[in-house]
Amino acid sequence: MIYKVYYQETQARNPQRETTQALYLEADTEVAARTLVEDNTDHNIEFIEPLAGNFLDYEQQNPEYHLTEFNK
Repeated sequence: MIYKVYYQETQARNPQRETTQALYLEADTEVAARTLVEDNTDHNIEFIEPLAGNFLDYEQQNPEYHLTEFNK
């Protein structure tokens, strides 16, 4: 499944809508998606949203859409 992860750049930054960023990744579960991001970045995760159907189609139309892959 594809997940959209909303985050702040660092753990020290409090969530602010204006500075929230997002990345897309493929994982089996939401827990696995969170683990991937936590193990490979210093991001402060705000929210993880599963994408499927029309929601995924809409996000894929965004020119900035690309799946993030982490080296294992």
